[in-house]
Amino acid sequence: MKDMEIPKATAKRLPLYYRYLKFLFDSGKQKVSSTELSEAVKVDSATIRRDFSYFGELGKRGYGYDVESLMNFFGKTLNEDILTHVALVGVGNLGHALLNYKFHQSDSIRISAAFDADPEIGGRILEGVPVYPVTELVQQVKEQKIEVAILTVPMEAAQPIADQLIEAGIKGIMNFTPVRITTPDDVMVQNVDLTNELQTLIYFLSHYK
Repeated sequence: MKDMEIPKATAKRLPLYYRYLKFLFDSGKQKVSSTELSEAVKVDSATIRRDFSYFGELGKRGYGYDVESLMNFFGKTLNEDILTHVALVGVGNLGHALLNYKFHQSDSIRISAAFDADPEIGGRILEGVPVYPVTELVQQVKEQKIEVAILTVPMEAAQPIADQLIEAGIKGIMNFTPVRITTPDDVMVQNVDLTNELQTLIYFLSHYK
């Protein structure tokens, strides 16, 4: 994907396609049409065909797509064959929930280190993941060569922790705080505001019945 210029909207849909193709493969299905994919993932078939067209000829007219080949292609595109180690900063209620989640939908993602300012948590192992004092963040991220981090800290700590992560060499941050952190151009940030998403859903329910 690094060598391809594809729209961000398309890139966001690739994991969705991959997970469903993996489900089809595990269930023994050998081929699938864009219409079938559309019904399953709730993306219109024209969009699916356009998304796929960025990667060349992935299917055959009148036949559809070979499930195994397409699954393997998107798996390789998404680096599913490479294990990505992730740091979790902030082991409060949300952080603990993420540790429990273990990212079952992907075998290529693993939270390998967690950090927290609470001295009662630092030094423990939770859900198989070592929790370090936040004072060791820069050192551990560098030593473990971690490039992706999840941020679930209090608002006031978001930017200072982000600065430490950047110092340690982090290249991508999933930010669960409501603060919009500032990072260099070469550090990607994905903001996930659960309250905002819920409020948006409630708004749509109230105004688009």
